[in-house]
Amino acid sequence: MAASPRISRALAAIIHPIDRHLLRLSGDRLCLTTIATGLPVRLVTTTGARTGRPRTHPLTTLQDGDRLAVIASNFGGSRFPAWYHNLRARPLARVHLAGRQRLFRARPASAEEHPRWWAMAIELYPGYADYQRRAAPRPIPVMILEPT
Repeated sequence: MAASPRISRALAAIIHPIDRHLLRLSGDRLCLTTIATGLPVRLVTTTGARTGRPRTHPLTTLQDGDRLAVIASNFGGSRFPAWYHNLRARPLARVHLAGRQRLFRARPASAEEHPRWWAMAIELYPGYADYQRRAAPRPIPVMILEPT
């Protein structure tokens, strides 16, 4: 239900500020998205592509060993999320993990890697398939975050 167009638009407007605040208060342990869906959400701080200022976003993450991945779905919107542009322009990001920040270098998943990460994303949250249909023809990139 959360992947439906009407609900996605409403969630996009309100959930990120609430999750950002709750994650900070709870030492990165708790937010509404995780409570409601069980999805792992982490605060990811990027550097603004144009402003050069830090921007912190609560993002659902996938994990494989010490690597993380984030999905640039933007709730199935026609545009890429701002954090995606930021990581493309300035690929260093700080990720909040259990109350600590770690530095990661971001890169787009290669053509060979994308299907594997995308399958992991769909398994974690089937709504990503709905987002892909709505976003078409815009592709939904996967950004891999590797620890520095």
